[in-house]
Amino acid sequence: MIKEIIVVEGRDDISAVKKAVDAELIATGGFGITEETIRRIQTAAERRGVIIFTDPDFAGEKIRGIIANKVKNAKHAFLPKNKAIKDGDIGIENALPEDIIDALSKARVELSEQRNEFTKEDLIECGLVGKDNSSLKRDIIGRILGIGYCNSKQFLKRLNNYGITREEFQDSIRRMYDETK
Repeated sequence: MIKEIIVVEGRDDISAVKKAVDAELIATGGFGITEETIRRIQTAAERRGVIIFTDPDFAGEKIRGIIANKVKNAKHAFLPKNKAIKDGDIGIENALPEDIIDALSKARVELSEQRNEFTKEDLIECGLVGKDNSSLKRDIIGRILGIGYCNSKQFLKRLNNYGITREEFQDSIRRMYDETK
């Protein structure tokens, strides 16, 4: 049983998550998220905590941002895009239970204080920006760390804001090279 309440986009996402874990869920209804739903999420966050678990697409990231701006100390779980695709459709509802469990097990709280553990130079040094395969590398490392795929600017922000340690980062780099051999 997961203690926190999991916030997803819709009813199909609820069904998929319930097949994977025993948890209470709230559906946002997509972009049409109402103030009443935001209040429910805020109350859930205060009482038990929440995990924001939206689709790995543009709309999912926008919804995640709306919630994160209004709900502090929420955890964030990211499902890799390649684990959420079925017949060209991207969404949590398409994921296997074991992939949902893996994503939720890596959920992280976004830190409220600004941190500058990582810089653009770190990304350049590791080939995560400026190379032909940088996007693929960020995708693999984002999956390993559980922070999802994003552009280099957002990736740097997530490394710093989700409390990734230097050790975790270096380990993810090693694992990425092992996976791509």
